[in-house]
Amino acid sequence: MRLSFLLKIKRRLPKIKQWLKDTGSRYAKLMDIQKSDEQDHTFSVLVENEAGVLARVIGLLSGRGYNIESLTVAEVDKEKHLSKITIVSSGTKMVLEQIRTQLERLVPVKAVEDLTVDGPSVERELALIKMVGGDKMQEEYSKVADNFQASIIDSNPESCVFEVVESTEKINAFIDLMKPLGLVDVSRSGVVAISRGSEAI
Repeated sequence: MRLSFLLKIKRRLPKIKQWLKDTGSRYAKLMDIQKSDEQDHTFSVLVENEAGVLARVIGLLSGRGYNIESLTVAEVDKEKHLSKITIVSSGTKMVLEQIRTQLERLVPVKAVEDLTVDGPSVERELALIKMVGGDKMQEEYSKVADNFQASIIDSNPESCVFEVVESTEKINAFIDLMKPLGLVDVSRSGVVAISRGSEAI
């Protein structure tokens, strides 16, 4: 009985292998389609400035498997005890809509804007970039830095530190150009953003 069963399995093995291959191929195509549909959105979240709010926001996103590309937070109104959290997250259109809906349901959240779709906005990020090589390489650094309006905020014979305030894309480009010239360390603030026009969040 066992031998007969094994012989049947052996005869069907090529079909099973083909089925697994086809299934894997379909899954890979589905994942490629899903990745191509993904995009980055910037959310501006006005919250009550109280203990545990940031942990609740992060827990909400991470608990549902939403990816956080960038996150910044700071108090924006002392009298009203309000802080603003700026979150850059990626996902499909449906996922990004879910993120906004879930954020709006949190009790300490006063308002949520999806700056990517709600209207024109301004985004900036600060980066500090440390280079080695000192005086010998400073001329090379300066050529690149001038194109990005980067400024030297610390310098000594062994190293220097550049400050860049730009969009995330331009900072990424600046870092890529600096890497072969002696880049050793980078610190980034994360994105801060605000909507254009006269309306407040």
